[in-house]
Amino acid sequence: MNKIADAVRQFQDGCACSQAVLSVYAESLGISKQTALRIASGFGGGMRMGESCGALTGAFMAIGLRYAADNCSIPEGRAEVCARVLEFAERWRNRNGSILCRELLGCDISTPDGVKKAQELNLFKTTCVKLVKDAVTILEDMETEKGKNAPEKGQS
Repeated sequence: MNKIADAVRQFQDGCACSQAVLSVYAESLGISKQTALRIASGFGGGMRMGESCGALTGAFMAIGLRYAADNCSIPEGRAEVCARVLEFAERWRNRNGSILCRELLGCDISTPDGVKKAQELNLFKTTCVKLVKDAVTILEDMETEKGKNAPEKGQS
């Protein structure tokens, strides 16, 4: 199964959007799927505050695992991650208009009324599924475009 379909399936099976995105990259990035699910567990729903979309933050975590240097004092490693995060965010905004969960959904799911509205409008099964697809699609596009010149995990 491809990463996009796998992420969507995981989201539909109960994973948070952040978990669904990060977990499809876990093993290729040197961590177990279970570790990825744990790491990303608090980021769904914009960290449960309607802030940065969980699918987006799951993608940022994957970018960090792929491109960051093992030593945070290496400026080049940090620069590579930052450049890729900014590129991802630009592509995301071009597709979706915002990075904020509450703006993407049109309601604030950090509140009981916002969750109720999202459920009534079926946003978790429509909009959120699209956002999970978008996150993995953008990551896959970026990897394809960077191609074989992309560094291995943890190198810069």
